[in-house]
Amino acid sequence: MSIVATPASLAPDHHAQFIDLLRSSLEQHAFIKLVLAKYVGDEPDLQRVIIKQLTVKDQPCLSFVYRYKTRDITRNLALGEGVASIGALLPASFKNAHLLSVTDEAQLEYSKKGKSSLFKSKPQQLREVPSAEHNREKNRFLDLSRPFLADLGVTNGKHELIPAMSRKWKQINKFIEVFSHALTTSPLALDKPVRVADFGSGKGYLTFAIHDYLRNTLHAEGEVTGVELREDMVTLCNAAAAKLEHPGLVFKCGDVRSVAPSELDVMIALHACDIATDYAIHTGIRSGASIIMCSPCCHKQIRLQIQSPALLKPMLQYGLHLGQQAEMVTDSLRALFLEACGYETKVFEFISLDHTNKNKMILAVKRAEPVDPAQLLVKIQELKDFYHISEHCLETLLRADGYL
Repeated sequence: MSIVATPASLAPDHHAQFIDLLRSSLEQHAFIKLVLAKYVGDEPDLQRVIIKQLTVKDQPCLSFVYRYKTRDITRNLALGEGVASIGALLPASFKNAHLLSVTDEAQLEYSKKGKSSLFKSKPQQLREVPSAEHNREKNRFLDLSRPFLADLGVTNGKHELIPAMSRKWKQINKFIEVFSHALTTSPLALDKPVRVADFGSGKGYLTFAIHDYLRNTLHAEGEVTGVELREDMVTLCNAAAAKLEHPGLVFKCGDVRSVAPSELDVMIALHACDIATDYAIHTGIRSGASIIMCSPCCHKQIRLQIQSPALLKPMLQYGLHLGQQAEMVTDSLRALFLEACGYETKVFEFISLDHTNKNKMILAVKRAEPVDPAQLLVKIQELKDFYHISEHCLETLLRADGYL
């Protein structure tokens, strides 16, 4: 979290900066909510004000919920009027304001002496903008009418969702949502082809989806390659890509070690077992990918090495906890190695795949400016020493290529 606090003589206008952040989140349709707290006005029972965006009579507005000890009072204001009202309430009536948006988090605070501080940070988990209408269908990043969905059996001939594929449809949309948010924070420009490799592409649901999203939603050129070991799946997907006229989409038979593009913008590897995830991440880093998306599965290499401290053994006598520990340590080290290689990394829950209950995703987006990894590498070594880990596949691959 970054903290903005300077001497009074040089202090920036934190109030104006905060209101600008609020306006930007509304303009970019990224606003989630705003909470005004630390009330200092004349109403003894008023605790806070919670502000969210609503659509009333087809017009966007800000809904102010004044929360008292025993009741709530709601006022709906037009966006401009609402922003002005928030500006007037700070700091006259409230000494704290907490803004939550899809991509940012900001907190404005005033001390008893009136000194302001502005705290800004990035969320650790991806967020969704809540629906502005009570009965509105949930926002989707893809439309059910897209031809590839019918060809892959997600929808029927009338472009209606097949009930048995509802989980797959939800997964596809969540995947594109994650990719969309990553794209907005990455250094990638859409004025040239976006090169994507999807390792372990299977039947191609997500591969087709990302190619369709790039071309038909973002109007960008996508060079997307699906890599799959099963030759029958590769043949099936290539035939579908040709039939549906998806230029720039191709499927190849192989894996992350046999099909390794020299240059990539986006690397995807979902449900790569054990060290296959490490090879995929290594390929992403080596090929200069700006976005790396992995959903790991199986953590055998580290589980066999871990020697837990005696204090933890009563807790780890249960096999489930032992597996969870191996998963946590393995994926934490992967995320830290990505950080050391110049990526901003998040680990969060994703929608589990059909053939596994694993639902974790590691998302790494390349930073605009590299950071010195020295301190991070010390912490990584301390973690390895604590658990008596002698080798991590990703570290071995990165050191061999001089990335660490």
